[in-house]
Amino acid sequence: MSSPAPGSSAKGFPYKLVATDLDGTLLRSDGTVSARTRAALAAVTEAGAAHIVVTGRAVPWTRHILEDLGYQGLAVCGQGAQLYDVGEHRLLTSVTLDRQLAGLALAKIEAEVGPLLLAASRDGLDGEVLVGPGYRVQDGPLPVQPIRDAADLWSAPLNKVYVQHPTLTDDELAAVATQVAGGLVGVTMAGEGIVELLPLGLSKATGLSLAARRLRVKAADTIAFGDMPNDIPMFAWAAHGVAMSNAHEELLAVADEVTLSHEEDGIAVVLERLLG
Repeated sequence: MSSPAPGSSAKGFPYKLVATDLDGTLLRSDGTVSARTRAALAAVTEAGAAHIVVTGRAVPWTRHILEDLGYQGLAVCGQGAQLYDVGEHRLLTSVTLDRQLAGLALAKIEAEVGPLLLAASRDGLDGEVLVGPGYRVQDGPLPVQPIRDAADLWSAPLNKVYVQHPTLTDDELAAVATQVAGGLVGVTMAGEGIVELLPLGLSKATGLSLAARRLRVKAADTIAFGDMPNDIPMFAWAAHGVAMSNAHEELLAVADEVTLSHEEDGIAVVLERLLG
């Protein structure tokens, strides 16, 4: 799935750029993309628009999906930290977390709510996801590297730190983290059990705007699809934000439109309508 030439118009389609989140949006619960959605995206690119994946996953956790799609363009990974040229297998930009600030942020959060369960995503094309003691990893094929000592998380550059709490909900933990440490790090919720600490000011909108500039496409030419609070900045940047019906209530509240769920080809429904 390749992108059109930079600056080309999308004939018969009102947008030049289609930005899609992965989990809970483009991907079904089994991690696949339906034939109908593949066909709709192919029709969009045939019409002259670009499709760009914008995901919280770092490159190593995204690459196999892009390969399955035959995707050759740019991808925004790691909540905007990584701009990845899929065809060239090359990182164009990579933003890392200040580990000293992250450590201070964690200390402030733990002073408020007690010990946290931790994991972290290392920087780079092959950066491992390190998982500390007690951290709950979702079932699936994505590789993780268990560590015995949480101090080992800090031994190499990181894109993000994942935090969990034994009793607080994700919403509660994200709210506390934002309140006590939001001046040090960015805080976002990307999925069930996935509260993340990021470089301050980083978001999916940051990475998407960089990618759009390279494609010579503007925010006014962009439609975005998502399902979680980490998609809110992307919706604010794009001309039109479409939430899946399975989306978090915070995203539903700011969406321009709500489509069917990720299990019901919600992206395809909208794209087919816009294609006429």
